[in-house]
Amino acid sequence: MTTENRAFKRLVEVGRVVFIDSGEDAGKLAVIVEIIDHNRALIDGPSTGVARHAHAFRGMTLTDLVVRGFPRGAGSKIIKKYFDKEDILIKWNKSTWARKLDNRTRRAALTDFDRFKLLKFKKQRRFIVQSEIAKLRKNK
Repeated sequence: MTTENRAFKRLVEVGRVVFIDSGEDAGKLAVIVEIIDHNRALIDGPSTGVARHAHAFRGMTLTDLVVRGFPRGAGSKIIKKYFDKEDILIKWNKSTWARKLDNRTRRAALTDFDRFKLLKFKKQRRFIVQSEIAKLRKNK
């Protein structure tokens, strides 16, 4: 079967990087080290501060990132080595998903005055853009 015919793009596999949605490590990245059964996997994230533990699939989301080449059930040192070698954190921080989460936390931390200033800046930007569009339409 070719990859074009697959229905799912992200498969549960050893080395798949997951985003933890629930639990004490919520919001962190980890790597699937071993698949326990159809409900749980053994995950570890030595570079992100996630201790090795069994975690339910319903409490994590599979990402597009995969750490290639390390053996099943590898120790934390080996996982850290491969994780850092492939620059997974850098790739994650560049992803749209990570930027969206970062924006959400930044906006949640805004004060009333910060929200007001943001509103004013958006108004200024909108005025400038619309006036330039009006000039271009007039010159046609």
